[in-house]
Amino acid sequence: MKVLFILNHPPYGTEHCFNALRLARAMAKKSPEAQITVFLMADSVLCAKAGQKTPDGYYNIERMLKHILTGGGQVLLCGVCMDARGLAEGDIVERARRSTMDELAENTLQADKVLVF
Repeated sequence: MKVLFILNHPPYGTEHCFNALRLARAMAKKSPEAQITVFLMADSVLCAKAGQKTPDGYYNIERMLKHILTGGGQVLLCGVCMDARGLAEGDIVERARRSTMDELAENTLQADKVLVF
């Protein structure tokens, strides 16, 4: 099964991204053969910023994305959204990558489930 998560909200200040990534991880655990793709748009591209430091006991979105990546999922970032926020490819988590609206359209058409947060 192919599952596409589309995130739009900033990494902190709301729990939209936190909950989306929790669900993505839980789905990957329950169904290891599932193909999980997380597409970051708008302010959510900042979720993939490398080097995040959060207080002890507080969730860390960068770490959550790394769990998705090490579990075989992919993390794609909207290139236009990255540019608008001054986020360069060298600023993001290893193995996450810049993407396009065309690639999002392709992933959406191929997905069995699309979840938007």
